[in-house]
Amino acid sequence: MDYRLEVVRVPVSDVDRAKDFYQRLGWRLDADFSLGEGIRAVQVTPPGSACSVSFGTRIPPEPEVVVDDIEAARAELAGRGAEVSEVFHRDGAKQVPGPDPERRSYLSFASFNDPDGNGWLLQEVTSRLPGRTTSVLAAYGSVAALADALRRAEAAHGRHEAETGQSDPDWPAWYAQYMVNESAGGDTGASE
Repeated sequence: MDYRLEVVRVPVSDVDRAKDFYQRLGWRLDADFSLGEGIRAVQVTPPGSACSVSFGTRIPPEPEVVVDDIEAARAELAGRGAEVSEVFHRDGAKQVPGPDPERRSYLSFASFNDPDGNGWLLQEVTSRLPGRTTSVLAAYGSVAALADALRRAEAAHGRHEAETGQSDPDWPAWYAQYMVNESAGGDTGASE
């Protein structure tokens, strides 16, 4: 299970002032919505960042970690000793047991605390809203670094084709897996 740090919450004294400030910095406005009962959440993302910043009124301070399958993530964390809440979704400001009935992205949650009481919120995201994808530069840092990664994938793929003695028509998938493995620090699956 991949756990992606998605949102860090920051305290602000004036939500509109903070929103204006971050937008002037060129940070993308992802959300500005009210959940009712005086709860307002604003989310912005720095250019190229895989993690967003959230602030508002009456929102809990815990950072959000995104997972593809909330129930599997809950089970895995519980199996590793974390005391994880049951899965829940929200109806406005109200917390309702169980995942979102339609299993829509961004709407199913679970939470847990570390031994010092720091809270974490798990959020299920299976498909992203338009404009909310993460830049590949979040993993590679620069266009030059991405180009270098493509060159390493090309060289490794050339060795792969030489070893198998045949052309690989699905080279884009091979490159993609190589780059995912390399960026995660794992075995690229290519002979060096």
